[in-house]
Amino acid sequence: MRGLRDKRVVVTAAAAGIGRVTAEAFAAAGARVFVCDIDDAALADFAAANPTIGTTRADVAEPGEVARLFDEALAFLGGLDVLVNNAGIKGPTGPVETLDPAEFRRCLAVNVEGMFLCTRRAVPALREAGGGVIVNLASTAGLFGFPNRTPYAASKWAVIGMTRTWAMELGPEGIRVNAVCPGPVAGPRIERVIEADAAVTGRPVAEVRARYLRTNSLRTFVDARDVAELILFLCSDHARRIHGQAIAVDGHTETLRTG
Repeated sequence: MRGLRDKRVVVTAAAAGIGRVTAEAFAAAGARVFVCDIDDAALADFAAANPTIGTTRADVAEPGEVARLFDEALAFLGGLDVLVNNAGIKGPTGPVETLDPAEFRRCLAVNVEGMFLCTRRAVPALREAGGGVIVNLASTAGLFGFPNRTPYAASKWAVIGMTRTWAMELGPEGIRVNAVCPGPVAGPRIERVIEADAAVTGRPVAEVRARYLRTNSLRTFVDARDVAELILFLCSDHARRIHGQAIAVDGHTETLRTG
């Protein structure tokens, strides 16, 4: 895509899943990339497969680790043009009265505060570069209610709110901010969500999976590549007037009610 070569890019939680596919796609487009993750084994595998991409271990919910992440990233890249706030966790599954407050807080700490901490540190570097792009990973859960997923849904609604607020703040400085809202993405993570849903509702895993597939009009899960390609488009010159948007790549979600 036009305008990605030599861009300096940070992708959080990029050792696997959407983050990994996105980071590798940026590198293939000629960008310079730096990533973090909290999973040591996955990060080591990523580094071995991608020797030109910078890596570090960091928990985005910890301010000190975010500071170190950006110190290392800016030293490696020599500046910053793009931040992809990909880090997020699924949080606990269950009716609201059964949820552990500590697990609720951890979900918001990673999905909301982590995004805030990374953006807070990235903005001065983007400003110094004369502008740039921030892409925040939200979810269709940020557009709909999601039974038995209160912390996750709350966090993704917050992501969209932050996206639109930052777009208003940063747009005049040439920093574009958008959110991407994937539907369920095929892979181990959605399988864990389905298994947790089955455990809470007492339904067979196969039945729950079939219900998840019926939540969207295309009756399919999203591929991580679909999400990565949208992210790269939003960071390219082709999207230079797209700003302050929450864009779904989800096969057209009709509902997130699977009961």
